Order: sequence, then C-alpha cells, then structure tokens
Amino acid sequence: MPDTILIVDDEPSIVAPLQFLMERNGYRVLVAQTGEKALEIIQAEKPNLILLDIMLPGISGFDVCRMVRENRQLDQPRIVLVTAMGHQVNMAKGLALGADAYITKPFANEVIVSKVKELLDRPDETDQ
Repeated sequence: MPDTILIVDDEPSIVAPLQFLMERNGYRVLVAQTGEKALEIIQAEKPNLILLDIMLPGISGFDVCRMVRENRQLDQPRIVLVTAMGHQVNMAKGLALGADAYITKPFANEVIVSKVKELLDRPDETDQ
C-alpha cells in the first residue's frame, strides 16, 4: 500500500498542483482546507506525512502541528510546514512545535518531492 500524504491548505492553486505531484510520485493523497478538517482526517486515516500550511481558517497550522505532536495515540506522521511565512522566527517556531521540515512558498517541485521522499525513507525513532 502506498504511503498516504495529507495536504492541508486552503488555496486551490496550491492544493491542485501538490496533489497532482504527489499522486504522480505514487502516493495516496488526502486533502483538507481547514485545521479542524485536517485533525479529523489525521485521526481517521493516520497519514504517513502531512504537508501543512500555517495560515488556515480556524485552527492554524502551528496549532495542528502542536496537537498532532502532543497526541501520542497518533502514529506521529512526518510534518512538513509549507508556507509563505518565511521569517526565521516562524521557521524556528514550526520546528520547535515538532515539524520535521519547513518549506517556503513559492517552492520548486523537485524540492518538495525530494523532502517528502527523504522523510518517508527515514526510519521512525520508535523503529530504532
């Protein structure tokens, strides 16, 4: 079964190409436009990796990241923050909350595909 990736972004102009790119690389893709919907999908589907925007309606990507990391009942998916918020302080906050990587928009397709593959190929700390 292919790895499952959850794309969390409220901009269709970001979601559509990301979804196409991930599916073309053999991943099963789920999509959420809000933090609340993302949390529902994470609980139900247990994705392997989340591509998470920070600026979302309702619950922010920062809060989704924090809630996922605090919930030990989850399989602790890899989290990549994909955002237009490129300031160092935002990057530091995202990584401190438990994100595995931080990619700023606009991004090159090769960069995001490479990061996803790298994170999904890396063994979990619980596997060691």
